[in-house]
Amino acid sequence: MSIVKILKEKVLNGEFINKNEAMQLVDAPLDELTNSANEIREYFCGNAFDICSIINGKSGKCSENCKYCAQSAHYCTETETYPLLDTETVLKEANYNSNKGVPRFSIVTSGKALTDKEVDEVCEIYRALRKETKSVLCASHGLLNYEQFCKLKEAGVERVHNNLETSRRNFPNICTTHTYDDKINTIKLAQKAGLNVCSGGIMGLGETMEDRIDMAIDIRDLGIRSVPVNILNAIKGTPYENTPKLSNDEICRIVAIYRFINPEASIRMAGGRGLLEDKGKKAFMSGANSAISGDMLTTSGISIDTDMAMLKELGYKVVVWNK
Repeated sequence: MSIVKILKEKVLNGEFINKNEAMQLVDAPLDELTNSANEIREYFCGNAFDICSIINGKSGKCSENCKYCAQSAHYCTETETYPLLDTETVLKEANYNSNKGVPRFSIVTSGKALTDKEVDEVCEIYRALRKETKSVLCASHGLLNYEQFCKLKEAGVERVHNNLETSRRNFPNICTTHTYDDKINTIKLAQKAGLNVCSGGIMGLGETMEDRIDMAIDIRDLGIRSVPVNILNAIKGTPYENTPKLSNDEICRIVAIYRFINPEASIRMAGGRGLLEDKGKKAFMSGANSAISGDMLTTSGISIDTDMAMLKELGYKVVVWNK
């Protein structure tokens, strides 16, 4: 029996695979790996598909030096800069996306963290969203403290997003203004406040497959069930502007291995999906069962109508996945 089949049976029997086992999947035949990952996805998640949309609620002038980011003040990019958006603008976007069939909506803001004043302001927007839209509310506001997360929870936010971005080993290579432990501590504070957490990373930051597996296991150990897989979109003016694009096959292998490691999670195709020729279709047949639809923060995404047609073709049903 192949290693793929052995580990698939282990996962289907409710056991977690360890790092050494996951590493054995790195060189496994791709078709066998992706088909098995899809079987695991079907077993644990059925045809449920969790789809969300985001709005860039505050843009640019970020103090952090993340090398991939167009919004960092450390690099010369052409990103638009503006303060926190007004409530009416956010409500309009949320209702548009909700009416298109997207149940989740998140405000994402630039910067290491919002100030207390900005948290109070964004909480007023979340209260308006809770009252005037059908959206399930998510939030991405950086390295907040426990009290600030409690305010978001009280305002109606259900889930907080905070990517680990890469492995602990590779993190200092992409950012030095905050640490991997800062990220983990923030995630634990959000969980303490009663919020679900969405956390994943960016593929293509010079990491190895071992780095990717290390991050996935850390995410699993944190009890996280929404795992975004971003693909580096090399932005002109950032240190990664000339980084080669990852192939669709490599993305599908990553997704499949992530499904083996996190069998019950929403593996979410996120930023950079538009770089793939098939817009992620193969990934959604390789273990992924979730996506961000519409535009990203500083780059164009894939239209909601296009995504909904793809999901119908693949036999998925859009739900709010909170397992």
